[in-house]
Amino acid sequence: MLALVLAVSALAGCQSSEAIPGDDGSAGGATSPAASASPQPAPPVHISTNVKRHAQGVPVSTVVTVTATDGTLDSVSLRAGKAVVSGELSADGSTWTASDRLDPGLDYSVRAVAANADGVSRHQRSSFRTQDLALDQQIYPSVAPLQGETVGVGMPVIVTFDLPVQDKAEFEKHMTVTSTPRQRGSWYWISDTEAHWRPAHYWKAHSKVDVDVDVNGLDAGNGLFGQESRTISFDVGDAHIYKVNAQTDQMKVYSNGKLLNTLPITTGKPGFTTRSGVKVIIEKFRIKRMNSETVGIPQGSPDAYDINDVEYAMRVTYSGEFVHAAPWSVGYQGYANVSHGCTGMSTSNAGWLYAMSRRGDVVDYTGTDRPMTLTNGYGDWNLSFKDYRKGSALH
Repeated sequence: MLALVLAVSALAGCQSSEAIPGDDGSAGGATSPAASASPQPAPPVHISTNVKRHAQGVPVSTVVTVTATDGTLDSVSLRAGKAVVSGELSADGSTWTASDRLDPGLDYSVRAVAANADGVSRHQRSSFRTQDLALDQQIYPSVAPLQGETVGVGMPVIVTFDLPVQDKAEFEKHMTVTSTPRQRGSWYWISDTEAHWRPAHYWKAHSKVDVDVDVNGLDAGNGLFGQESRTISFDVGDAHIYKVNAQTDQMKVYSNGKLLNTLPITTGKPGFTTRSGVKVIIEKFRIKRMNSETVGIPQGSPDAYDINDVEYAMRVTYSGEFVHAAPWSVGYQGYANVSHGCTGMSTSNAGWLYAMSRRGDVVDYTGTDRPMTLTNGYGDWNLSFKDYRKGSALH
């Protein structure tokens, strides 16, 4: 490389010695002003927060963000007393976003450190106070199934709110159900205070399901806000499908597609017709008192009853239909319908079925002209999935 430089210099010596216009004749030529100037310092970093310093009555639905302009964030802390709100930094380091909304009536502090391109740091602190909310302004969600529960393949996810939700779409955006294996499904708002989620088809046996109701601080409309977020996980057990035919008075018991047993049963007599359609076991009682007054049959009526010790009772409708032991009707089971709407069977058969059953197992009825309805228990499977999806606030 040195030889090449020398050769170029020698060649230049063979040229005219006249000065080049604009050349000052100094050895090596002049250095340009741009080359000799010092690098300009980077602009100072600026830190901003989407909540004004010392603000009062900040909505609990606020998601705090901190942004660095002309620099990147080194650290951000959002606290309410000793409670720390976590957050996530953007890929370019310019923005920090809180992972949760705020709680009411609390003093929050924000501390941020950022640096510009020259590494010059800036520290910033601010504070604010959130709005005060009474309990009757806060909506609390309850979730079924319970944490860690194992349920049947027909069990819907049920979120119940203690106060009405006006902005259902906003809430639904923050309510998620995920499963392994993955199964598509939809929410259906039964009312302003109750939302159900079911898959397009019965749960796959042995699924694992996670529910995230992320509504804390969320604006529900009408001056109400979510009070607390809830997360639960549950399991799905074997696929128990019980098929009841009210014409043949038989129940076929299937587990994971295999027919285990055919049980003689009796269903509702004329005037107390058992509903046809898909029902789901809601709750179980080893022994249950059954009183006709609870289903609108008064004392003194020829159809009145009050039995203190009905065994192996499993509720399938809110209106009072059960599957249970009915030793008093064994002579009719498999031949005639003589009950007040319940599905009766022998004590031994009821005990066997009770032992294998759990909440969420499916009892599918045919043979009557009285239909099961969506809201009389876990009636979610009595709509096609196409129609069920129409009950979503986001559909």
